[in-house]
Amino acid sequence: MQLNIILYLVGFVRTILVIAAIYLVIRFVSRYILPYLVEKGMKNVRQKMENQYKGQQQPRRNEGEVTIEDPRQEDSTSGSNQGDYVDFEEVE
Repeated sequence: MQLNIILYLVGFVRTILVIAAIYLVIRFVSRYILPYLVEKGMKNVRQKMENQYKGQQQPRRNEGEVTIEDPRQEDSTSGSNQGDYVDFEEVE
């Protein structure tokens, strides 16, 4: 009978220690490791956005250099992708 009580208490204490260890590990991870991972992730995202922004910028031209871009060329290529015009008639 006393052996059962001792074994029950040992199991109970072991369970309490495991729960406390899990709590301490989660607390350590959330306090020290998680902020580091979030900061590193934000740094990577910021770097990717800066690279994407730099890729979209128009190239710098020298002072005094003149370039003429013809807007009609853009219209002719985009007009072919618009599709066909269909005229519908009402049926009575």
